[in-house]
Amino acid sequence: MGEQLGLLKVKVVLGRRLVIRDFKTSDPYVVLKLGNQTAKTKVINSCLNPVWNEELSFSLREPVGVLSLEVFDKDRFKADDKMGHAHLNLQPIASAARLKQFAKVSSGETILRKVVPDTDNCLARESSISCINGEVVQSVWLRLCAVESGEIELKIKLIDPPVASSK
Repeated sequence: MGEQLGLLKVKVVLGRRLVIRDFKTSDPYVVLKLGNQTAKTKVINSCLNPVWNEELSFSLREPVGVLSLEVFDKDRFKADDKMGHAHLNLQPIASAARLKQFAKVSSGETILRKVVPDTDNCLARESSISCINGEVVQSVWLRLCAVESGEIELKIKLIDPPVASSK
C-alpha cells in the first residue's frame, strides 16, 4: 500500500425514500467499503427514511480509491435483500486536502472545491468540499443505483495523518 493520506471519517447520516423490501416497509442498514476495509451501520427496523447518525472510520492511502456503499434490508430467515448501491470517488477530497496544506488554510471556513454529479460518482446534487477550522469536510447526497428510489446522506471528514517527529 502507498502513502497514508489520513483518517477518513464517514458519518452515515440518513436515508430518504428507500425502497420497500418487506411487506410494507424495510429494515435497512448500510455497508461501506474502501479497498479491503469494510464497516456497517446498525439496522433501523421498519423504516424507509432511517436516521443512523453513525460515524465509521477508514484509513485513506494512495492510490486513492472509491468509497462503495450498499444498502440492505435485514431479513431474519433468508438472505438480506439489496436496497441499492452507490459509490463516491475520493480523489476530489484527497486533492482538496493537499490544496489545504499548500494554501495553509487553518481557521474559519473556506470552500476548497465543488463536485458536480457525473458518471464518476452517484451524487444526487452538487457537493462542496470545505476546510472548516483546519478539517477537510464534504457533505454528500448519493443516489442509490439499481433501485426505483433512494438517497443516502453522508458527511465525510479527512483528518491529516499524524506528523512523525524528527529527532
